[in-house]
Amino acid sequence: MPRYRITIEYDGTPYVGWQLQDNGPSVQARLAEAIEAFCGERLIPAGAGRTDAGVHALGQIAHFDLQKSWPTDTVRDALNAHLRPDPVSVLDCAEVDADFDARFSAMRRQYLYRICDRRSPLALDRNRAWQVPRPLDSDAMHAAAQALVGKHDFTTFRAAQCQAKSPVKTLDRLDVSRVGAEIHIVAEARSFLHNQVRSIAGALKQVGEGKWRTRDIEAALKAKDRAACAPVAPPHGLYLVSVEYRD
Repeated sequence: MPRYRITIEYDGTPYVGWQLQDNGPSVQARLAEAIEAFCGERLIPAGAGRTDAGVHALGQIAHFDLQKSWPTDTVRDALNAHLRPDPVSVLDCAEVDADFDARFSAMRRQYLYRICDRRSPLALDRNRAWQVPRPLDSDAMHAAAQALVGKHDFTTFRAAQCQAKSPVKTLDRLDVSRVGAEIHIVAEARSFLHNQVRSIAGALKQVGEGKWRTRDIEAALKAKDRAACAPVAPPHGLYLVSVEYRD
């Protein structure tokens, strides 16, 4: 039974998130429908990251097994044909070993959070970036972000409903830079807590506005208390960029 790994790009705006849910359409459900339409097999593809409602992906990874072996280009093109007109695209398909798991085999995940700090409303990037109507200090944001790099208890920066067994995570990279008219926050780790990146983005926005300083980020982290977190950044600025594997 061949196992396939696919790389997926999607606009999360019309979905309740990646994961199959009863309260609305999900990316996982649409892929399952496309697979069934393609080959008649009913299955649920497993994903590398459970992105929330409104969160986008440039490089989500999923895997699934099929009874029959198909050329990988055929799988990619057939799924894309059956996904239309939804804003979901299969970028790549590869046959992998049976022990590959999109979620548990992952060695590193990268997320991007986009902030447009301008007063005029967003026309082309509405629902694809967080608009903040005042200039932010990206240098101060980056300096403060370094207080969160490394292994820490991130209780302050995770959702109350987070199901992770431990709040301790190792953040390998957290960079803030200005890219044209935008501020990009790039976070890398093997895994993340629920709402961790959005919580961090919300706190760093406070730094960019001059309301918080590095010591406030440090104090929030040390508090290990969700109540110490700044307002959480909205989901539409967040992107799952890539997932890395040992191979």
